[in-house]
Amino acid sequence: MYVCGMTVYDYCHLGHGRVLVIFDVVRRWLRVSGYRVTYVRNITDIDDKIIKRAAENREPVDALTERFIRAMDEDAAALGVEKPDHEPRATQYVQPMVELIGQLEEKALAYQSASGDVNYAVRRFPGYGKLSGKSLDELRAGERVDVDQSKEDPLDFVLWKRSKPGEPTWKSPWGEGRPGWHIECSAMSRQLLGQPFDIHGGGQDLQFPHHENEIAQSEGAAGKKFVNYWMHNGFVRVDEEKMSKSLGNFFTVRDILKKYDAEVVRFFILRAHYRSPLNYSDAHLEDAKSALTRLYTALKNTNASVAVDWNEPHAVRFKAAMDDDFGTPEAVSVLFDLATAANTGNAAAAGQLRALGVVLGILQRDASQFLQGGSDADAWVSERIAAREAARKRKDFKAADDIRQELLDKGIILEDKGGKTTWRRK
Repeated sequence: MYVCGMTVYDYCHLGHGRVLVIFDVVRRWLRVSGYRVTYVRNITDIDDKIIKRAAENREPVDALTERFIRAMDEDAAALGVEKPDHEPRATQYVQPMVELIGQLEEKALAYQSASGDVNYAVRRFPGYGKLSGKSLDELRAGERVDVDQSKEDPLDFVLWKRSKPGEPTWKSPWGEGRPGWHIECSAMSRQLLGQPFDIHGGGQDLQFPHHENEIAQSEGAAGKKFVNYWMHNGFVRVDEEKMSKSLGNFFTVRDILKKYDAEVVRFFILRAHYRSPLNYSDAHLEDAKSALTRLYTALKNTNASVAVDWNEPHAVRFKAAMDDDFGTPEAVSVLFDLATAANTGNAAAAGQLRALGVVLGILQRDASQFLQGGSDADAWVSERIAAREAARKRKDFKAADDIRQELLDKGIILEDKGGKTTWRRK
């Protein structure tokens, strides 16, 4: 599985977080299903936007990219995303890109224009447009494609960019320059996975032109199929518009995590099917928080980790949901049915709930810790609980009730059971 990763010139926004989480779950499910999975997620560390941002910051390109790669790794780890098996950087694969461009040139699918750039001749590849379902006459140059008057056709896209003063450059048969954006994924996937490989994933916005161009490059050079299955996740939307840096309506993962527990954010992402739009709002995240709290409440009396009993009816439904195009919404609904059973004292249901949570990368923390806010009990809360207990012992029930209400006003719910008082956040 190859997934288009981040262009590292800024912090990851929630749209990037969705890609990270979705394909993490895809890999988890494929492994649970018995497949050996090799997962590649690339890093674009040379690009027009990176060069522009580095110039604005007056810092070297590699310093900028290293900083944001570290930030991306921190965000991914917070969201419970496991590292891919391979995480190639574009700058490490320039030579394979040069070789691939050379093969395209030999097959008359690439040409060097008067500007010095090497372009792909789109109209010479018969299958162009088959992924997006558009005809050549309908297609327009993608947002990252510079309009160059020396191109044979406006739809042609750049494979190798001529050198410009002050930019990182590499040697090539066409002179000093750097690779275009699209060629990197064709070269890196071929080097690490061969051709064809099974699954290629990424955001819906990459279907055209990026993935369409990858097909043209890879199939044009090799003369055989590039990818068996394509997966594109839907946009994260804010006020009915796609969340993106270019529109300025994005929320970074790290800013969201200042307000919400990371597991809540992961759960919020998984409640929607990966192909559907995901509507971002505080109200939706609060709802996800309440729903995840319900699941953890059902696990309060069990922290044991058990293996999934795949013959049990809930697990059968869970498997059917995940086998049907990674249907996480239905899989999550199964978890709520198990929580209902667990709340009646069904220990086996609680064990299944926690075990199936592993598959989705959730419900693995101590339930009390999550319900108390994800950290050790606040010293003030503990002090107020102790004061309430003292008031109850001296039979000052009004004072005890006042303390309960004081805590409730601050979002702390007390639960008395078996002579003990526990607490959780609303």
